[in-house]
Amino acid sequence: MTLRIDAIAKTYPNGVRALHNISLTIPPGMFGLLGPNGAGKSSLMRTIATLQPPDSGSIRFRDVDVLREPERLRAQLGYLPQEFGLYPNMPAEAILDHFATLKGVVNPGERKDLVAMLLQQVNLYDVRKKSVGGYSGGMKQRLGIAIALAGSPKLLIVDEPTAGLDPTERNRFLNLLADIGEDVVVILSTHIVEDVRELCSQMAIINKGQVVVQGEPERIIDEVRGRIWRRTVPRAQTEAYRQQYQVISTRLAAGNTVLHVYAETNPGDGFVAVEPDLEDVYFHRLAEAAGGRVPVEA
Repeated sequence: MTLRIDAIAKTYPNGVRALHNISLTIPPGMFGLLGPNGAGKSSLMRTIATLQPPDSGSIRFRDVDVLREPERLRAQLGYLPQEFGLYPNMPAEAILDHFATLKGVVNPGERKDLVAMLLQQVNLYDVRKKSVGGYSGGMKQRLGIAIALAGSPKLLIVDEPTAGLDPTERNRFLNLLADIGEDVVVILSTHIVEDVRELCSQMAIINKGQVVVQGEPERIIDEVRGRIWRRTVPRAQTEAYRQQYQVISTRLAAGNTVLHVYAETNPGDGFVAVEPDLEDVYFHRLAEAAGGRVPVEA
């Protein structure tokens, strides 16, 4: 039960090339699609979900040619887009019942049991009769995942699901995703490195519509091991170090700047080696794509 994406390309009528020959093989389990805002993640998710056709390429899921047989894919697809609307004056129970009907659960008793089970799964059962207009952002996201799960999908796509959530709601949502069965292909599209690091056994980084690296997170981290160096400098000297070294990330600490640089060998000058993590890989790849420049202090 593998999703195979081969040479997908998409250019919009305004001339923006959103996807450029993207190829990915995504096995069952959690797959992280990591990239900055505007990298092409949402364009790829909409294409996989059959909401827009690509200009070229192919997508196959199980025995389905997705581009030729979109209805067969939709029958086994759950999709939580980055932005989605809910009827604010309706209770969650009624909204979920409506979407379960659309997913083909026509037996009233079966649908009632399914709605109750999903609301318990996303920890909304106790507020099931409350209008969703009074829900927090995290509660709405959890209702969204319940809607996406209504048809027992074999392919689940969630696009930037934790953006804007507070830490408690973020952890609750990530735990919910982690509990989804291993026989489901789950694509987590995000710009938040921690989401991928905590959940995904396979991943890819996408930037400017192209895949820049893919594989197991640990293997990807191994590629930069021994090449990441750290030094804390006065904030006023940050730009000078950017000019001299391949700075991949910066962050403020007690008024100073903590630099991470990429170098094949020890750059000296007070830098010390650090054990890399997925964030270092992410910033290194983005800096490479930008010609070695890291854009802002993190």
